[in-house]
Amino acid sequence: MTTTASSSKPGAQLRKLLARKDQVLAVMHPPTAMHARLMEQAGAECAFIGTSGVVGAYTGMSDVGTASMTECVMISGWVAQSVKIPIIMDGDTGHGGIMAVRRMVRECIKAGLAGVRIDDQPIEGKRRTQSAGLEVVPLEQAIARYRAAVDMKNELDPDFVIMSQCYARDAANGGEQEALRRLQAYEQDAGVDWVQLESPHSTDEIRRARAKLKGAFSFMKGQMPRNLNFAEHLELGVNIAWYAGLTHHVTWAALWDFMQAFKEKDLGAWQDFQASRKGKPYPRPETGPEGEGLEMQRKLEEKYFSSGSLEKYRRSGGGDTNV
Repeated sequence: MTTTASSSKPGAQLRKLLARKDQVLAVMHPPTAMHARLMEQAGAECAFIGTSGVVGAYTGMSDVGTASMTECVMISGWVAQSVKIPIIMDGDTGHGGIMAVRRMVRECIKAGLAGVRIDDQPIEGKRRTQSAGLEVVPLEQAIARYRAAVDMKNELDPDFVIMSQCYARDAANGGEQEALRRLQAYEQDAGVDWVQLESPHSTDEIRRARAKLKGAFSFMKGQMPRNLNFAEHLELGVNIAWYAGLTHHVTWAALWDFMQAFKEKDLGAWQDFQASRKGKPYPRPETGPEGEGLEMQRKLEEKYFSSGSLEKYRRSGGGDTNV
């Protein structure tokens, strides 16, 4: 494989972003594939397909271990195939033992994903982030889970990124020292490419974790009062900002406001919206000419069909499908 081909792979693209030292990589959810296109046009450099936020948005299922591996890979693959930026999938607990973990990594690579995040929670009691009753599996079991993932990606695509999500800080059988021990073990003993602390309580805890790690490291908001900005991340020596859920709140709030206005004004709400956007155009994240969309459909019909069949294009025109 040539260097050019290797560097164009999703995993290689993500690794370049992770390797930067002076610029923060913001990781957010694209609620759907269309949102991912919009985010890409707005400058997003990568995205994360969370089981709660994204898979749950498609399926309506809660993040309690009910979504299957195939559902998660299918939805994540749809997003990855819609954009050029690297996409990371939430792999939950690996969806089974070490053989299931290997299969998940293989399916992620086949789907065109850049990486997968795997939790250290037990499969039987998998819980959403910041949930009560959360536990972590024994360290030996967690390392086996991550080593299985690392070995599989090394067999198929060494550029693919394996990320560990450490829940030990607030786990019933954990604590700060256990979280620090695990983060270091996941990086050094299991060989994962990226570790994440799920629930820091302070910036001092983040500093202590950063000091024990050599490679890519990120943290969630956890028990801190607010998310940290880019400058605060860099001050801590962290060049990845995990803001996964922000996009959901923005879209939920916008839709809620519109529906409340629609209930009061019916079509007047849409007219008000149009007036508020006058002079402020926004892109429609539709399939472009390079994709399997309307432009490709017409091009192929011109290739395959007779001139008589193509009269439909002369006799009918397109319109605004949004009204």
